[in-house]
Formats: sequence, C-alpha cells, structure tokens
Amino acid sequence: MALALAAPVAAMAAPALAETAWPSQPIRLIVPFSAGVSDTIARLVGTEMAKSLGQPIVVENKAGAGGNIGSDACARSAPDGYTLCLGTISSHAINPAITPRMPYDAARDFAPITQLAAQPNAIAVANDLPARTIPELVAFLKRKPGDTAFGTSGVGTSVHLAGALFMQMTGTAIEHVPYRGSGQVTTALMTGELPMAFDNLSSVLPFAREGKFRILGVTGLRRSPAAPEIPTVAESVPGFESLSWHGLFAPAKVPPAIIARLQAEAVAALRSPGVAQRFQELGITPVGNSPAEFRAFVASETARWGEVARRASIRLD
Repeated sequence: MALALAAPVAAMAAPALAETAWPSQPIRLIVPFSAGVSDTIARLVGTEMAKSLGQPIVVENKAGAGGNIGSDACARSAPDGYTLCLGTISSHAINPAITPRMPYDAARDFAPITQLAAQPNAIAVANDLPARTIPELVAFLKRKPGDTAFGTSGVGTSVHLAGALFMQMTGTAIEHVPYRGSGQVTTALMTGELPMAFDNLSSVLPFAREGKFRILGVTGLRRSPAAPEIPTVAESVPGFESLSWHGLFAPAKVPPAIIARLQAEAVAALRSPGVAQRFQELGITPVGNSPAEFRAFVASETARWGEVARRASIRLD
C-alpha cells in the first residue's frame, strides 16, 4: 500500500469560497469513538487546520455502536461544511459488512475529503508464551488448535478482523476474546490473563518497551519507523497486511469547493512539523490523498474486509 502526501486540489476553489465566505463560524468535527488514537488524530489535525481556516474546529466525541452513532450524526447533518467526521476502517469499511441494519450508507451518505493516517496493528504475546517469533507462534498454535486465545478491543473491530485474517492465512485456530478497549487488553496481557492479542501498535508499544509483554510482529508490509527492530508479520506470512486508518469525511452533497479547501488544509496540517513529529512518535503514517483516491481506497477496503468477515462468519446481531 503506497502512502504519500498528495498535492492539494484546491487551486480553483478560491473564487467560489470567496463568494460564500466559508467558513464564517466554528466547524464541528465528530469523532465516533471515545478518547484514544482517533481522538488524538482529530485534535492534532483539527487544531492545525483551524489556524489557516480562521475558525475553530471543535472536536465532539460521539461514541457508540462501533462508530456508527457518531458517523450517522455526521451523515444526517446539513451539507454546509460546518459538520465533519473522522471515519475509520471500522465505521466506513468493516461495519457495513458485519452490521445487518446500518443506520447509514458508508458509500452514499458521505463526501470523502482525504485519508489522514494509517498505522499498523501488532501481535503481542504474554512473556510466558514460549514463541518468540511469528514462525514459532504459528507452530505453537498448530500444535494445539483452538487452545490459545487472542484478545482484542471488541467484536468486529479492525484488530478482530486482523486476527481472523491471520488465522485464514496461517491455517491456525485461535479463540477470540473481546474486551471493552485496548486498556483492558494490555492489562490482561500483563497479568497473564491473555496469552496473545491483536492491537494497534501505538497502544501496545510503550508497554512492550517496558518489558510488560512482547511484540512479535507489526502488520504493515514495511517495518514501522516507530519500532524498526520489530519484524513485520509479512516477513513470515507473505502478503499479510492489516492497517488501521483514519480519514476526514463530510456529509454527502457538501459543495466541491468546500471539499477542495478542506482537503488542501488537511494536507497542509499533515505536513506541519508538530503534527508530523507527533505522528512519528505514535507510529502513525500521514497520507493526505485526493478525495477521489480516498473514495477508491475506502471501496477497496470495504470489499477486502467484507470478504474476511464473510469467511470468518463475523456478524453483529
């Protein structure tokens, strides 16, 4: 997956924006999750964008239903450019595949602006698990199929699907144990309650560096700049990739000139030294593609993870 900051696409937007005097009031940015990586990304990028937009970007956490509640609130908002939302692999790619009654159409009800970020997940294991590499882990799991459990932050999350993909590609069987969040997962790993877990790299890396548990592999195709000493899963399981991503969306039918301006400002924010440094510290890669590229990416992710979910029979009641 190529990740690169794309050039802004707002070259011809200025005349239209001048006529409408947008923005003339604060902009609401809905984050459909509680405090965590999503919230951090929204506040970092939103604060930087507000400087050049000349209006505050007010982050509103509206959590629930795996991101569906906040995303639905965004989709139902007026298409005037004053309500945006942070969308993720869960809210815009996985949930449509596993939720029978979605409150919104992820493809139809939003105007993609740009993908902001991507970060790998990680496979972490308790210190008393004998495997110290991915090949050793696969061999360990195959000796006793179904006897080992892996924890995640919830059913249908990107890390749950990462675990399902790992089983599909390695021919292993692992019991899934969902928790209420990353904090509970890391605690369970540290206490030995869990033998292994799939989680965002930024969530587990600090604890692994303290020796609380071990990370055997990261799930990007390339090693993370935040932890280049940790091998990728793909080095042992060719083609394995699972990235958590975040992007900026507006309700459908927001004027193209406003979308173009927002895309340009978001890309500029990603390039700013403060945001770039913080992303690097968290092991997050900035993206900043065009609205069309982002729309195509979301469509491909929806198809890919929908197939993983179908094969694993993952559905939410």
